[in-house]
Amino acid sequence: MTSAASSPPKIDRPLNVIVATDCGSTTTKAILIEKVGNEYRQTYRGEAPTTVEAPFEDVTRGVLNAIAEIEELSGRKILDGDRIITPCRDAKTGVDIYISTSSAGGGLQMMVTGVVQNMTGESAQRAALGAGAIVIDVLASNDGRLPHEKIERIRSMRPDMILMSGGTDGGAVTHVVEMAEYVAAAEPKPRFGITYKLPLIYAGNKDAQSQVRKTLGEKTALEITDNIRPVLEKENLAPARNKIHDLFLEHVMQQAPGYKKLIDMAGAPIMPTPAAVGVIMETIAKREHLNLIGVDIGGATTDVFSVFEGVFNRTVSANLGMSYSISNVLAESGLPNIMRWVPFTIDEQTLRNRIKNKMIRPTTIPQTLDELQIEHAISREALRLALIHHKSLATGLKGVQQERTISDVFEQQTSGKTLIDMLKLDLIVGSGGILSHAPRRIQSMLMMVDAYEPLGFTMLSVDSIFMMPHLGVLSTINEQAATDVFVRDCMIYLGTCVAPIGQGKSGEICADYEIVFPGGRQVKDQLKFGDLRLYPLELNKKARLTMQPVKHVNLGAGAGVPVTREVQGGVVGLMLDGRGRPLQLPSDQQARVASLAKWYQAVDLYPKSDG
Repeated sequence: MTSAASSPPKIDRPLNVIVATDCGSTTTKAILIEKVGNEYRQTYRGEAPTTVEAPFEDVTRGVLNAIAEIEELSGRKILDGDRIITPCRDAKTGVDIYISTSSAGGGLQMMVTGVVQNMTGESAQRAALGAGAIVIDVLASNDGRLPHEKIERIRSMRPDMILMSGGTDGGAVTHVVEMAEYVAAAEPKPRFGITYKLPLIYAGNKDAQSQVRKTLGEKTALEITDNIRPVLEKENLAPARNKIHDLFLEHVMQQAPGYKKLIDMAGAPIMPTPAAVGVIMETIAKREHLNLIGVDIGGATTDVFSVFEGVFNRTVSANLGMSYSISNVLAESGLPNIMRWVPFTIDEQTLRNRIKNKMIRPTTIPQTLDELQIEHAISREALRLALIHHKSLATGLKGVQQERTISDVFEQQTSGKTLIDMLKLDLIVGSGGILSHAPRRIQSMLMMVDAYEPLGFTMLSVDSIFMMPHLGVLSTINEQAATDVFVRDCMIYLGTCVAPIGQGKSGEICADYEIVFPGGRQVKDQLKFGDLRLYPLELNKKARLTMQPVKHVNLGAGAGVPVTREVQGGVVGLMLDGRGRPLQLPSDQQARVASLAKWYQAVDLYPKSDG
């Protein structure tokens, strides 16, 4: 698996009791996983403030505090002073293994360099993002910056690590060596640890290795690995990703307060939180043969993960979040795009003030129904923009010549085609506060449907209590334990969304449909344009849906072609979305508010009693 650590430890003893922590920037979350009969279940959880900063400056304090809470709740003795008791001594003492992930201290911040920005520069970016990094800048020979500007940028950014790529094997070395000289001239300093050299990975043209070693060997902690773009038609990201993981542990983590102790406590390598989430997404997609998109929407960033046809991609939208970065969502989407999701009339200034208040008081949660509806409107835009960003990076290889027909010549694009095909998408997984903790599950489902506009038949789910990082690192040592808990305790299936592709006037017929529910009950009806319908269909239950679209509407089999499919239920049920694709809201404000009110009422989104 591309994003797993380079060599997962071989554990030869049985693992029946596992404790896992995720050290976040503000909270350290611990979970206990136990084997019950033949399957693994998540049984207890605890959390405590993360203790990387003063006055503690020791990450293990928060870890021990979170585990102490599990001890108290479970009645199991896990700690002996500052030590975790491993392996189990008896049925109520100790655990078989302790594992952890971390994004404390702002996660892993990297700078990447390439020769051509949208070719090797982008391949390097994909390698870093897949390893769980936040990419703070991409430098390339053709990025339009003058040499002194590049040097100044490298000097001022203070990343945790630099990944250098460039050139195919056997190609020209001039530009690669030039970039190495800029880095050497900048003498970059790492973010943590004044006394040690900055880790730098060179994964470019192998013919330039000796010159890069000569230029940077003394000034950085240089590591050389296989070229990430050995030939134009092929990307080889795994060696660079594995090297990033190793250096993250050996260098970056060693400098953060208390991590040396944490590494000694853990029975498996510590992973950056986003890399661990990527691993569990990849594991599930592989096991279930799914194409999936996962999103983790936080206060400061939104991470999007995808697996299409077995290819894994991750992007970080570091400026899109629901608290610290909420004003950036407003700036990027524009006020009209946020206001189009608000189901009541509000003047622009009031909305701006509410968004600014959230930014300066990031930990507040909505107290009134209209505050909640405004947050849900903003989250739709954050999710939508983060997916656009993801699609632009999750592409086929750029710069590769493809055979073209005469019609392609007129619309020839210089960039690779995105791998994200919404019609082939099987599952959307949502996580992060606004989705995991929405007051009603239908709210999470509709936020994702509105933002992503899934096509045809798509399952949706949310992460119950954000335990994906723990399960990601667990999957590297025990895949069964990780997938058992993921399916039974982590993932809450919301249901299936069926969205015909095409547009029509509100009230016109979109499709005739028949649903046969478990037990034989049948429903026959017409879906009209502008309709949103919700049918209860329980978790683990399936119904048979037959749909006959009108002649210009497509359900994935072609315009006007009928489709019969088994559809999965969930805690929300089966949603039929006749609002048209692409989704267009009325431009007149009064008509738009009326449409939103109609849709929200149809699915009981905000029941009156909740207000």
